[in-house]
Amino acid sequence: LAKESRVVVVEQCGESNWASTLKIDTEAADGSRKAYSLKILRSEDAEERVLGEYMSMHEIHKTLPSIAPQPHGYGKCREENAHFYLCDFLNIDHHLPNPERLGEKLAELHRKSQSPTGKFGFYCTTFDGKLPLTTTWDSSWTSFFTRLLRDVYKLDVEVNGFWQELDDALQVTFDKLIPRLLNPLTAEGRTIKPCLIHGDLWESNIGTDSRTGEIYIYDACAYYAHHEKEVGIWRCRHHQLFDGEYREHYFMNIPPSEPVGEYDDRNRLYSVETLLINSAHCPGSETRNWALNELNWLINKYRGEM
Repeated sequence: LAKESRVVVVEQCGESNWASTLKIDTEAADGSRKAYSLKILRSEDAEERVLGEYMSMHEIHKTLPSIAPQPHGYGKCREENAHFYLCDFLNIDHHLPNPERLGEKLAELHRKSQSPTGKFGFYCTTFDGKLPLTTTWDSSWTSFFTRLLRDVYKLDVEVNGFWQELDDALQVTFDKLIPRLLNPLTAEGRTIKPCLIHGDLWESNIGTDSRTGEIYIYDACAYYAHHEKEVGIWRCRHHQLFDGEYREHYFMNIPPSEPVGEYDDRNRLYSVETLLINSAHCPGSETRNWALNELNWLINKYRGEM
């Protein structure tokens, strides 16, 4: 907290599936007031999880301050296995964001971002909810996405058990479908820029400031990726941003990569990672079946080209 400030009120605020969330109102020596948001996680991996969130939000705020609440720190609580993350508090309305404005700001974040290594990945492990993502640096997007999806699938199997039909589809996906859809991004002299993405941009991680109307994003599991990966989640029917209007406005501001004619199929492929991470969080979820359906659709379409 700011030096020479005092805590006025601490109150429970907001909802989180994996943490306790508090609002801390403070008053400085000159009488000015400032509010902070405090998130406390309690688990054996809480330290790694708050580090991932802090690094994610720090990188996003550093790249585009107007899109994220400013992070202030993270650390260990006195309570065993409890760690905290602290950032600015915002008065947020949680109605669905304006598609046009969200598309503009998200595209601005992606355009301004620069991977520190020139590769895909991130500085540390980040967590989608309570589950870790594979973010080891990789110069190849095809290789990076294959590892990401393979490890998410392993998490799903740990929770939901082995399913032969899904495994068969994923082995074809790893060996043939991913190279078929992603290798053309860098064929014929083309390149793709590693862009900083939020990583879990569903409606509960987006809010509109009730005073200014500005859109903010939070609770990130960030990494540097192909920019189209960010909006794969907006294809998923279990989220409210499923309306194609959100993807449409995003691509108005930052176009799909070449070959453009395959971008919707890449979007379908990217959505499978979201569906499987949801399945791993929610045992028995219908999203596991949806993931298989999406893979089978793509495999059938490209069967003669793989």
